Amino acid sequence: MMASFFDQFMSPSLMGIPLMGLAFVLPWILLPSPASRWMTNRLLTLQGWFLSRFSSQMMMPINPGGHKWALLLASLMIFLITLNMLGLLPYTFTPTTQLSLNMGLAVPLWLATVLIGMQNQPTAALGHLLPEGTPVPLIPVLIIIETISLFIRPLALGVRLTANLTAGHLLMQLIATAAFVLLPMMPTVAIITFIVLLLLTILEVAVAMIQAYVFVLLMSLYLQENV
Repeated sequence: MMASFFDQFMSPSLMGIPLMGLAFVLPWILLPSPASRWMTNRLLTLQGWFLSRFSSQMMMPINPGGHKWALLLASLMIFLITLNMLGLLPYTFTPTTQLSLNMGLAVPLWLATVLIGMQNQPTAALGHLLPEGTPVPLIPVLIIIETISLFIRPLALGVRLTANLTAGHLLMQLIATAAFVLLPMMPTVAIITFIVLLLLTILEVAVAMIQAYVFVLLMSLYLQENV
């Protein structure tokens, strides 16, 4: 019984072909494409307004050299939000519950920010490893600690997104199972459990959006340090 709770996190396949690729393509199919007309509908207008506001807020504290990342970060934000939200629907699969996928997104982007810092401002990039005014006996220890914290950043990005979504989905399934089991025995308790499940579902919708925003926000902070 306990093993079935984790079946929802297994990558689905059809005739031996992984359906992860279909999950990647689906968000872009659902999003409306910009039209060449002068007047657009409300959905396109809302989407354009959201992207412009998000890009301006995200790029405001970053130097002009990092503004070329605006398209990448905005696309990543929309991509993660759509994947997380679609995973809340029944009989669906959430790719962002897979640590391999999240690490595949986090490691290349983090490494790109580090390489940009090493290329453009190597002194400042290496200066983050040793705070100014550090006592001489603590210099080797602090360099080791800061180096570990630098390399643990992509792991923290991937694990944070994976753990939050996995915990939420698992808790929703546990509460739903408890509600169905209690329904014939204690209807009143089952109704209360259903109300808790409804509130938890609303919370998970917020978590799905917030975690995507946090992922991109932390990536922009890493970029800000290196441009």
